[in-house]
Amino acid sequence: MATKLWEKSTQVNAKIEAFTVGRDREMDIFLAKYDVLGSMAHIRMLESVGLLQADELKILLSELKSIYQMADNGTFVIEDGVEDVHSQVEMLLTRKLGDVGKKIHSGRSRNDQVLLDLKLFSRAEIEKTVSAVSDLFNILISQSNKYKEVLLPGYTHLQIAMPSSFGLWFGAYAESLADDLQLLLSAWKITNRNPLGSAAGYGSSFPLNRQMTTDLLGFDSMNYNVVYAQMGRGKMERTVANALASVAATVAKLAFDACMFTSQNFAFIKLPDEFTTGSSIMPHKKNPDVFELTRAKCNKIQSLPQQIMMITNNLPSGYFRDLQLIKEVFVPAFAELTDCLEMTAMMMAKVEVNSKILDDARYDYLFSVEVVNRLTLSGIPFRDAYKQVGLEIEAGNFKPDKNVHHTHEGSIGNLCNDEICNYRDDIISSFSFEKVKVAEKKLLNS
Repeated sequence: MATKLWEKSTQVNAKIEAFTVGRDREMDIFLAKYDVLGSMAHIRMLESVGLLQADELKILLSELKSIYQMADNGTFVIEDGVEDVHSQVEMLLTRKLGDVGKKIHSGRSRNDQVLLDLKLFSRAEIEKTVSAVSDLFNILISQSNKYKEVLLPGYTHLQIAMPSSFGLWFGAYAESLADDLQLLLSAWKITNRNPLGSAAGYGSSFPLNRQMTTDLLGFDSMNYNVVYAQMGRGKMERTVANALASVAATVAKLAFDACMFTSQNFAFIKLPDEFTTGSSIMPHKKNPDVFELTRAKCNKIQSLPQQIMMITNNLPSGYFRDLQLIKEVFVPAFAELTDCLEMTAMMMAKVEVNSKILDDARYDYLFSVEVVNRLTLSGIPFRDAYKQVGLEIEAGNFKPDKNVHHTHEGSIGNLCNDEICNYRDDIISSFSFEKVKVAEKKLLNS
């Protein structure tokens, strides 16, 4: 059995060990390559302040690159009896290099290691999420432009209300995703600050150069106050979770609309048969299961900030083992949301639109406001025009004029999709993805 990094003369009880380790080893596989990146930056800094020799740095970097490759290609494992990724990496170094491997932990704690790992992991996953959001955005804008002339009913209280269009429907969700990107940008900026060097939350008596590790890892800045750096555990995850939840809320609402609009009672849109599933008893069924599962998964993701809040809610400053449990709900959320985004993009790209919806007389009253507005433009006071049309409806004499002429910004006839795209592009340009890639590539190739 492997020795713990913290173990002295007493071996911990087996049940206590199993309870305290929990699912950490499983979650830490996702963090492995980021743990290695952090160690590479840390030891370069240690060498610069005289805590490692140049020849020691060289062999440590070489071995860490090998471990990084293992983590990157999926062959890295945390062995039985090893608590976490930090312990596994240090053990591999010590096994291969002897006492030199024991030197990499100078000036840091597993507390700031896991803080760093989670930030590097979240940074990479936010970039993937932004890409998936942007891909769905592009499809929605494309469909909005393609079907901008096709009208469909707008609803309030689930009662027919006023004319809408597929241009508006697709475009509305695109603009919602753009706002979600604003929250992801805020989450990115909070994530992209370096906690390394805060150690157990109170700094170190070693002459660490925290600016050096900040630059080596491509961070925008550091978490300056070492106590706050440790307090950031949980806060960063909750902030990111709120951004993920915002994206999930947009996608869940879209999925609900899609489920409703594909039903025979609406028949506004149709999915290709190969995108639907059947019934074991009803041979006619073509179920929108992907949208239903997307709705459920996204609703689950929307609970993530509350789950993290309940784990951290009554904790004072300093580190507590409670924080370990955040990984179990936080780490898998990125892949689940990205999966939902990719599936929704595939479905929305292939959806078939019904272009004859408003030929049905049941939708005639949608145009009542159009008639009121025309009367008002002809000089009749709005309230009198409203009453006149209302009385015609009550008497069964209402005759709709289905010509819709909306010109103001964001309306049926003026979608402002170009402006929405510019808004999205400005947000994406504010992420420092390229700076991070350059820094990580340089670190791996040094």
